[in-house]
Amino acid sequence: MNHPTTPYLDPELPVERRVEDLLSRMTLEEKAGQLFHTANTLAPGGRLLAEPDAANGVRTAHELVAGRHITHFNLLNGTDPYEIALWHNRLQDLAAGTRLGIPVTVSTDPRHGMFSSPAAGQAIERMSRWPEHTGIGAIGDVRLAEEYGDVVRREYTALGIRVALGPMADLFTDPRWSRGYGTFGEDPVTVANLTAAFIRGLRGGDDLGSASVAAMVKHFPGGGPQLGGEDAHDPAHREQVYPGGLSRLHELPFDAAFRAGATQVMTYYGMPLAVPGWEEVGFAFNKPVVTDLLRGHYGFDGIVCTDWNVIESTMLAGDVFDAHAYGLEALTPAQRLARALDAGVDQFGGDDCTELVVELVRDGVVTEARIDTSVRRLLREKFRLGLFERRRVDPEAAVATVGSAPLREAGRRAQRRSLVLVKNDAVKSDAVTNDAVDKSESADALLPLSDGAGLRVYTEGLDPELVAAYGTPVADVADAEVALVRLRAPYEDRGTALSEWFHGGSLDFPEEVVEHVGALAARVPTVVLVYLERPAVLTGIAGAATAVVGDFGAEDDALLDLVFGRCAPEGRLPFDLPSSMKAVEESREDVPFDTAAPLHRLGHHLSY
Repeated sequence: MNHPTTPYLDPELPVERRVEDLLSRMTLEEKAGQLFHTANTLAPGGRLLAEPDAANGVRTAHELVAGRHITHFNLLNGTDPYEIALWHNRLQDLAAGTRLGIPVTVSTDPRHGMFSSPAAGQAIERMSRWPEHTGIGAIGDVRLAEEYGDVVRREYTALGIRVALGPMADLFTDPRWSRGYGTFGEDPVTVANLTAAFIRGLRGGDDLGSASVAAMVKHFPGGGPQLGGEDAHDPAHREQVYPGGLSRLHELPFDAAFRAGATQVMTYYGMPLAVPGWEEVGFAFNKPVVTDLLRGHYGFDGIVCTDWNVIESTMLAGDVFDAHAYGLEALTPAQRLARALDAGVDQFGGDDCTELVVELVRDGVVTEARIDTSVRRLLREKFRLGLFERRRVDPEAAVATVGSAPLREAGRRAQRRSLVLVKNDAVKSDAVTNDAVDKSESADALLPLSDGAGLRVYTEGLDPELVAAYGTPVADVADAEVALVRLRAPYEDRGTALSEWFHGGSLDFPEEVVEHVGALAARVPTVVLVYLERPAVLTGIAGAATAVVGDFGAEDDALLDLVFGRCAPEGRLPFDLPSSMKAVEESREDVPFDTAAPLHRLGHHLSY
């Protein structure tokens, strides 16, 4: 490694001088390495991989850092804060031993929610647990969104994670879309305001600095309007459509993100159809979108990174994940790289084919000056984040910070605040005694139930041990005074890993589920607690149940707190709830609030 007096290592010098000094010292191969933001996994005990992680297409850390000069990694796994911090330090030590000692930038998909997927974010029990972003949308509080971003910043920086692959600034305009739970909802203005607030929280100050987490806002220019509500992670569903002509509406939250200081953007996989001026190829290769719209119209001069693996195929959780070069499947990987670089992309998510960049430059297809343009942006971000000065983290401090009591309680407060009381009818039988219903505001409404009244409670989908802290659990509905049933929004299992990770298809509950709820409700007043990962068709369920509570990622006791009146309902629906699948199928993918005669509109809520 160079002597500390080397200009690019001097923290007193302006960032631009440091960038130019380091760039001038780099070989073409070292520059090529900066253009890739690939996956990595830690080995048991927080060790670096000594052997490739073949199931996830991950090479050893030594090959990636020392051999391919890659210094940007998306951490796929890890559940223990101490081990993650150890892994981070070992990775930085490996990078420090290279010729130029360029530090590693570590990123991650979301880790704080309740839903976990190998392809979209692994939730970690040891972190503070928050509702999914639709739950933040249900709260609708800009200050809370910024607080959440700040909590994420504090926990990530303790682990050495300096880039958040998010937030999603997409609009949830098609209720079938499997990624909708990661958005702030359906309303463009709300999504824009909460996106900006969350980014401010991640930044932690007026400017990006050594205590910041950089936001890679996604998925430009808005991933919500997928044809038929399907998701472009599946190569069978490449198309993104705008039957309402509202492509510009989907850009609104991104404009807010740029104004809030977002320095990185991820393009989506989708291939837009019939949008004037746009090419019918994936957004990573779409010059009118990246260069003309993003760089030109919005004046964005930060990092543009592709969604994962648009150049070459890889493995993910043991399955083949095909290269998502939509519209350009016939091109070679080198040709796809050239096309994306020409479109204005700086970095390639997931891929690690550095040798192809070198080949393109030496063959005269791409100029080294074009590579330098992107490398400057990538180095500038490292210097602004203080990575050269803050190469290591304290594993003990990581344990003390991550999932600490104040941060965990902040997440639990948000869980409770996000819950939406959708229905709360009068008691229709004498199955619940007069003393069992809290009379605080409405003598007729079922909820809230009286806390600690010894109420006999039949439950499905809830932890009986937790229920015992609120009432008396019974195993047979015949012995119950009230039933609590926890459900999750339905989805279609299509027999593939993608269908398990991305819940798509019909929003109708199976008939047997509706009938079962109806049978319970015919015997005792029934409360349905439903995880609204997507806007489920609740018409049949709500028709039978006495009360319905919607959640967007919440622990059992947060729901029980609401049911038994330990907290009041505050949340409001962050999207319309459709009344039928027919209405959903007849709606336009890009148009918000477009399903006919919805069961409930955005903002619907009841209170105690």
